[in-house]
Amino acid sequence: MEFTLARTREDVEQIHALMYANVLSGITPEEAADQGFVTFQYDLGTLWELNRQAPHVIARDGDRLAGYALTALPEAVAHLPMFVPFLNTLATLSYKGNPLKESRFYLMGQVCVAKDYRGRGVFDGLYQHHRETYRDRFDYLITDISIRNTRSQAAHQRVGFQTIHTFEDTSETKDVWRIVLLEF
Repeated sequence: MEFTLARTREDVEQIHALMYANVLSGITPEEAADQGFVTFQYDLGTLWELNRQAPHVIARDGDRLAGYALTALPEAVAHLPMFVPFLNTLATLSYKGNPLKESRFYLMGQVCVAKDYRGRGVFDGLYQHHRETYRDRFDYLITDISIRNTRSQAAHQRVGFQTIHTFEDTSETKDVWRIVLLEF
């Protein structure tokens, strides 16, 4: 397994395909409960632009994409409607007494491991590569996880993420989310 950065259009297209294979609206409720899911569907242009600004971390098994962990700089996603409430919430939070808005952080836009590679260390390897790649530029990696996604919550906790805030979104789903932070 090779952990690296997405560098080509093909890398981003494979991320896009894996995302769509695991989006909540496209899998059964049983699969979502057992295996986890991804919530947002990024279009290819947005994925490419995010990658241009800060490359996504990917796991490759030969020419096959085993998983991805999207990198999203706050300034890059500030114009995306799905991120605005999240960024507004982060602007009000502190960690260890320091306002997050004055900290060096970036966002995990989404993480996904292909079905054939789950339970094989890919998730942990993706985050380890994030640490190695971005720890000189940032102090924290932050994301949010639906409380319905128990597999994702457990995996994030296992690799060191800490819950710093819980909130209910204002969409029609009224989902509850945990904001989690990984300190570098």
